Amino acid sequence: MSEQRENGAFIQLRDIAKVYAMGKVDVAALSGVTLDVERGEYVAVMGPSGSGKTTLLNVLGGLDVPTSGKYLLESVDISKLPDKELARIRCHHFGFVFQSYNLFPEFNALENVMVPMMYAGVGATERRRRAAELLESLGMGPRMRHYPSQLSGGEQQRVAIARALANDPDVILADEPTGNLATQQGKEILGIFDDLNARGVTIVMVTHDEGVAAHAKRLVLLRDGRVESDERVP
Repeated sequence: MSEQRENGAFIQLRDIAKVYAMGKVDVAALSGVTLDVERGEYVAVMGPSGSGKTTLLNVLGGLDVPTSGKYLLESVDISKLPDKELARIRCHHFGFVFQSYNLFPEFNALENVMVPMMYAGVGATERRRRAAELLESLGMGPRMRHYPSQLSGGEQQRVAIARALANDPDVILADEPTGNLATQQGKEILGIFDDLNARGVTIVMVTHDEGVAAHAKRLVLLRDGRVESDERVP
C-alpha cells in the first residue's frame, strides 16, 4: 500500500456512504458511518433488516467500495485503491465467514481451505500442511477428505472458519455465522470465535441474535444506514 499514512486506530471509517442505483431510484445503504476498530476487538453489529449491516461488513472487507467517505486500514486510505490492490488487501488482511458457508461443492474440506492460500502464492506443500493443521485444530481432522455434501452444517462452518484463517488474517468478518445452525452447533461455532479472539484475532460479526451478540465485547447498532449506538459490553 503506497497511499499517504495517517495516525489512528487499526480500522477507521470516516463518513462512509454507500448508495446503490435501483433502476431510477438511488438507495442509501450507508449514510455517513464513522467507526473505529482496534486490533483484538470483538465487535457485534446489530440492527433491523435493511439497516446496512451486511453492506458495512462488505465495505470493511473490501468486497464493496464506498460511494463516498474515507476508509483507513493501518492508517492507509484504501477507499480509492484499484481493484487489483484491493484484492491483495482482502487476501492478506481479511478472512470471511458467511451464513451459507460458501464452500466449493466440488472440493473436499482440505481443498476448500487451501484455496485462499493459492491466491496468496503459497506453495502446494505448505498449502496442504497448513490446511490440514487448521482443520485438525477445529476438530475436523477425520473429516478433511469429505465433501461439503457429506458434512453437517456445523462441520461446514468449521471448514469455512479454517478457510478464513488460512492466510493468517488480521480480521475475521462474519455475517450471521450461526444463522443456519442448530442451537448446539451454533454454540460450538461461537466457542471457536471466543477462542480466536482470546488469541488476539479481531472479529467483526453481523448478527440479529442478542444471545450471539453477547459473546462480543462491543455492540454497534445500525439503523437506516447510520450508527445509532456504539457501546462496550460489560
